[in-house]
Amino acid sequence: MAVDRHGSPDRVKVLLDANALMMPGQFGIDIYDELRMLVGDYDAVTLEDVVAELSGLARGRGKDAAAARIGLAMAGRSTIVPSMSDRRYVDERMVEYAEREGCIVVTNDRNLRKTLLRLGIAVVTMRKQKTLELIRG
Repeated sequence: MAVDRHGSPDRVKVLLDANALMMPGQFGIDIYDELRMLVGDYDAVTLEDVVAELSGLARGRGKDAAAARIGLAMAGRSTIVPSMSDRRYVDERMVEYAEREGCIVVTNDRNLRKTLLRLGIAVVTMRKQKTLELIRG
């Protein structure tokens, strides 16, 4: 297993995007327990840009807004970090952070997943709307 930047052996850093944090509200998936089964001990990380994205979605109405509010609560269980990037789009910031920090990324976004896998970055994605699966990049 990887050693994170803080020197904790056997703990991998897992970066959560907005749609990953919305999975509990949309599909009833406990992403934190599922991740523990997939990767063992890990440190969950969320970019502050993702929290801002969820905050905007949470102001709306309907199922997506409700899932975003749950996602905000879920984000509170991870370390919120600045992306330290001047990239325009959140997905680009996610890719840059994952490359820099050596993270596994949790996303259900098809384009982001393709980009990450092409760069050799492992991705956790939803499978059959019931569980998560790890795809090595």
